[in-house]
Amino acid sequence: MIKKTDFVYSSESEPHRIRTKKILKQFPQLRKLIGKNPNTIFAIIGLVVFQVGMAWLVRDQSWWIIVGAAYLLGAFADHALFVMIHECTHQLLFKNRNANRFASMFANLPQILPSAISFEKYHIKHHSFQGIHELDADLPNRWEAKLISNSFVGKALWLLFFPVFQLFRLSRLREIHPFDGWILTNLLIQVVFTTAIWYFMGWGAIAFLLLSFSFSVGLHPLGARWIQEHYLTHSVEQETYSYYGGLNKVAFNVGFHNEHHDFPSIPWNKLPEIKKTAPEYYETLYYHTSWTKLFFQFLFDREISLFNRILRRDRGKVAITDVSKPDAEMNIAPQTKVPAEA
Repeated sequence: MIKKTDFVYSSESEPHRIRTKKILKQFPQLRKLIGKNPNTIFAIIGLVVFQVGMAWLVRDQSWWIIVGAAYLLGAFADHALFVMIHECTHQLLFKNRNANRFASMFANLPQILPSAISFEKYHIKHHSFQGIHELDADLPNRWEAKLISNSFVGKALWLLFFPVFQLFRLSRLREIHPFDGWILTNLLIQVVFTTAIWYFMGWGAIAFLLLSFSFSVGLHPLGARWIQEHYLTHSVEQETYSYYGGLNKVAFNVGFHNEHHDFPSIPWNKLPEIKKTAPEYYETLYYHTSWTKLFFQFLFDREISLFNRILRRDRGKVAITDVSKPDAEMNIAPQTKVPAEA
């Protein structure tokens, strides 16, 4: 086995804008799926109430009950809230951008750490500049990949402290302004909420919420989602993978990742219809059926490291202000020139 020391580089443009154009040309009826789903706000409200209710129930329990409740229940709720924040980021709830942002910050409440607005800033760039190291926050730092290497212990620690490693990536993304009034608003709302939880419920409730957040993105089968989406687990040429397992039912179809990148203006409840309508574009791609299997594969397979990612040096002619809505742009003006591929 040869230990990887660098990422995989590609001279090809990212695949999604090209595939979006091809699919819409062949299946123009998919344009009808583009739109908003305001009913998503009820899922957000239910999940926030669930997490606050759980925090209340375990507030005075022993540590093992708090940890168990966070791992078995809270992690799934928090992971679903991440998906809700993701929907708000793509403005898939309401027509008003600020309404989506407030919904995003409300979904962020039980996660303690203020991340809703910063996620919006960086995630849209991930779509517009997939594989561009100085703009794509989803890509690990080089020192991060070298430090973790391909060992079980390294990868386990990486998953355990995943949010911390993400924070270290921000200094690399110098073209993205990290702070504004919305970031401050997100922070202040989180401070007020967390203070209220501590005052009325105590440290046990805070511990439950923090552990739920940690497990939802880290050392948990749900953490395999971050590997599933763009790590080269099957091919050095296919850089985006979907997940078609049963957990999509509690993860609001977030596993349909190729479909989402191809059609970022289609809300979560309609993503499966993309694959049903254009199966020849997705069933011919590699995909995952189990996050749990992938979780253990990532930990134990020494052929997989953080270097298993595709990078590209040419960002094309995509503007830094791009909002990554190629499907909607084609919908509005299908006869006009398609924006240049990244």
